[in-house]
Amino acid sequence: MTSVRLRDNFEVLLFDLDGTLYVGHEPIASAVAAVGDGDQRQLYVTNNASRSASDVAATLRGMGYAAGDDDVVTSAQAAARILASKLEPGSKVLVVGTESFVDCITEVGLTPIRTSEGAVAVAQGHNPETAWPILAEATYAIRGGAFWVASNTDATLPLPRGLAPGNGSMVAALKTSTGETPVVAGKPYAPLIEDALSRHGGNREALVIGDRLDTDIAGGHSTNLPSLLVLTGVATAESLFRAVPAERPTYVGLSMAVLNEDPSRSRIEPKDGVSIAVVDGELVVSVDATVDAQCALAAAAFHAWVVPDFGAIRGADAYSSSIVAQWPL
Repeated sequence: MTSVRLRDNFEVLLFDLDGTLYVGHEPIASAVAAVGDGDQRQLYVTNNASRSASDVAATLRGMGYAAGDDDVVTSAQAAARILASKLEPGSKVLVVGTESFVDCITEVGLTPIRTSEGAVAVAQGHNPETAWPILAEATYAIRGGAFWVASNTDATLPLPRGLAPGNGSMVAALKTSTGETPVVAGKPYAPLIEDALSRHGGNREALVIGDRLDTDIAGGHSTNLPSLLVLTGVATAESLFRAVPAERPTYVGLSMAVLNEDPSRSRIEPKDGVSIAVVDGELVVSVDATVDAQCALAAAAFHAWVVPDFGAIRGADAYSSSIVAQWPL
């Protein structure tokens, strides 16, 4: 199936949330305008385990996105399903996370607890109130042999004031205190994305969309799905240009608007009128006056991957410099 719009080449769109559709409590205007303009199944796939799917769906609807409760897939749900597949019904699971994560554990037939006593597993997800006492209980349980599942390992969480510690930072604390490594449910690992695909009959004509190379885009690779990186959150043009093969997207957009544009504008590949060279260690970008910032970005990424060891990024002339200035570096 082909189309003049990127989105119409897919039957399912898997959207990340933080940094992709909103930042903090504020929707990203370009995403609100672009997301609903099609008839694909839209699923909202989040590594953040701190809120229930219904709460997330309500928030999305309040921002202008058409999201039903069953359209939201959280890493807490994926973690709970992993635990349910490994444990006997009714098994006690120590939850390091919010009450909505507790609910997910209950919904799969397990018994959530908040101390290490009797815990055969530990479920860890983001909670802004996580403190030493619960981390200590988790340490006791894991050191005692409890099966450990983390919802995700994102080191940071994008908020209006900047990047704050994410669940991965708390997971790192437990790794240090236990010497163990958890099973991870969220992106870049497959369980969360596979859970999302199951909501649409396992259809794999899907596009993974997000703002992070190490989770969203790597998650696309781990499930053999194409991906779109939007530079509205964590990733920058420079981090894209330096991406390792396992974190390289199929498409890139300065905003979500590319979803409704010809795929050639966002597909990472060579394009007429764009070239780069490494001069004195700098990546020098040359752009023809007929090429805009979006197309130039997609082409420059392709060329940069061939020469990943470079210093600063600059334009070769005044017009090229004006193009580079439009990229978040």
